Amino acid sequence: MREHFHAERDYQNKLARFLENHDEPRAAATFSPEVHEAAAVITFLSPGLRFFHQGQFVGRKKRISPHLVRGPEEPIDQRLEQFYDRLLAVLRQPVVRDGQWQLLECVPAWEGNWTWDCFLVFAWQGHDGDRLLVTVNYAPNQSQCYVRLPFADLGNGQWRLEDLMGDATYDREGSDLQAHGLYLDEPPWQARIFSLAKRD
Repeated sequence: MREHFHAERDYQNKLARFLENHDEPRAAATFSPEVHEAAAVITFLSPGLRFFHQGQFVGRKKRISPHLVRGPEEPIDQRLEQFYDRLLAVLRQPVVRDGQWQLLECVPAWEGNWTWDCFLVFAWQGHDGDRLLVTVNYAPNQSQCYVRLPFADLGNGQWRLEDLMGDATYDREGSDLQAHGLYLDEPPWQARIFSLAKRD
């Protein structure tokens, strides 16, 4: 079992993750801001080698040849710059570098609601108990689901979810999270990275 885990982890770490490079159209020119951010959260919070292209953090849209060594002046996309500042701060956390990644199961919020299938949700868990929960509604519509959390110790007390990409903070009862999962109701293309910590 231990050998299988290490083999799987080695395989995941050899995967290359990127949104753009010198051979592809620039992400800021291809995607709307909301889709760009959702795609970046999925791409760079998944395990593997992460590659960023020159100018990606500030929303460059002109694709230039690497042989040219220079490009035209372009305005800075301040929204995108702020987004990448926050994303890079998350990526510097030890839990993302050394922790264990797990894809999580989403289920319908109620019978007949198909939008649960619009979510991509996964978790990072560190050796020191740090936990991150990444949730993305990767769809052009409002979506709802319950997501089953993989943590066995949620049943006692309250837990705080702090959105590291925004300013939202939520408190949830551990027993409810354990029994039903985390309820999500998100607008189109909404991406969140929650730290999950037990309240004192």
